[in-house]
Amino acid sequence: MERDDLRGTWGMRREAELGNTRAREAIERALTYGLPAAPSIRDRTISLFSRGRAPSYAGIQTFLSAPYLEDANGVDGQDVVVVGAPLDTGATVRPGARYGPRGLRLASAIPGGYNLEAGVDLAECLDMADIGDIFTIPANIEKSFDQIDRAIAHIFSRGVFPLVLGGDHSIGYPDIRGIAPYVDGNIGIIHFDRHVDTAETNLDERMHGTPWFHATNIPNAPATNLVQIGIGGWLGTRAGTTVCRERGTTVVTMDDVDRLGVDRVAELALEVAWKDAKAVWLSFDIDCVDPAFAPGTGTPEPGGFLPREILRLLRLVAREGVAGMEVVEVAPSYDVSEITALLGVRAALDVFGTLVTEGKLGRRPGVSDTRPDAPKEQGGSEAGG
Repeated sequence: MERDDLRGTWGMRREAELGNTRAREAIERALTYGLPAAPSIRDRTISLFSRGRAPSYAGIQTFLSAPYLEDANGVDGQDVVVVGAPLDTGATVRPGARYGPRGLRLASAIPGGYNLEAGVDLAECLDMADIGDIFTIPANIEKSFDQIDRAIAHIFSRGVFPLVLGGDHSIGYPDIRGIAPYVDGNIGIIHFDRHVDTAETNLDERMHGTPWFHATNIPNAPATNLVQIGIGGWLGTRAGTTVCRERGTTVVTMDDVDRLGVDRVAELALEVAWKDAKAVWLSFDIDCVDPAFAPGTGTPEPGGFLPREILRLLRLVAREGVAGMEVVEVAPSYDVSEITALLGVRAALDVFGTLVTEGKLGRRPGVSDTRPDAPKEQGGSEAGG
C-alpha cells in the first residue's frame, strides 16, 4: 500500500488548503469582548474572560460554541440554525429528554469542528448560529406542538437548515408540519429508530410512538416516502406495524441491515425517500444505537446499531442532501460519561461534514478532490485529548 493511498495523507494535504479566516476573526472577537489576559500568559490569543470556543469547560454553552442568536428576528442568511425542543411530555417509559438540548450542547463543547478524514473544518465552512430553545408547555403536548411547528417554520421559511435538538420523538410531527408549507412538492423522511413510531396514539394521546402516523397525514409528506431503519426488538407495537403495512412505508429491520449491509441499506433509503420528493428530512433517534453505546435514552432496546455502522449510514444518506435534521430521545439523566450525548453530537457533525463536502450546504473547501480510492463516505474520529 502506497503512502499516498492513506486517508490520513489525503486529509493532511487538504488541511493545508482549508484556511483559517474565521478562526482568526474568532480570536480577535474574543480579545475585544473578553479583554487581554494577565501579563503572565504568554499565549496572547487567550483572553481574560472566556469567549468563543476555548476552553471547552468554560463559557455559556451553545451548540459547537456557535454564536447565540438572542434576537430571533436575526434568522437570515445563516447556513444552519440550531434550535432546542425541550419536550418529553410524549415519553411513555422514562422521562428526561426535555434536558436533551442542554446535554447535547454541553457535549458539543468537546469536539472542535475539524475532521481530518473528511477534510472539513465546520467553523470555516458553515455560518452557524444557536437560537436557543423553543418555549414548550410541559402540561400540554398540543400547545407544545404548535410552538415547535411555528419555530421550525420560522427558521426553514428563511432558507436556513434547522438542526433540532430534542426532546422526545413526538417532535417529529410538528417538525414536518413546520416545513411542509415551504416545500414545493413532496417531503421524504429518513428515520433511524428501533421503533416504527407510526401508531395513531399512545395512551390515548399523540406521543413519541406516533409522530409518523400524523406526519404522513400531511398531504405532501406521503407515507410511501417514509423509510424507517434499524427497527426491531420487543418494544414495538402491532398497531404501528399495521399502519406501516396499510400505508406502504418501508421498514428496514436490524436483521435486514445485517443481511444487506450498510451500503445497500443507504441506497434503498435514498431510493424511497427521494422518489418524487423535493426535500428529505432526517430523523435520528439515538435509541437506534445499542444501549451499550447509548444508554441515555427513554426507551432503550438492545440489539441496535454499533456507532461506526450508524455514523457511516448517516454520512451515506446525507450525500444527496437533507433539508433539516432532528436528534431526539437523548435523556442525560440516564447517560454514562456523556457517551449518548457525544454520539448525538457526532451524528449531527458527520451529517454537516458530508453536506459541506458534497456541496449541499455552506462553503465547500476550495480544493481539488484527490482523495484515495477508499469508500467515499465522510466523517472521522472525535478530537483527541
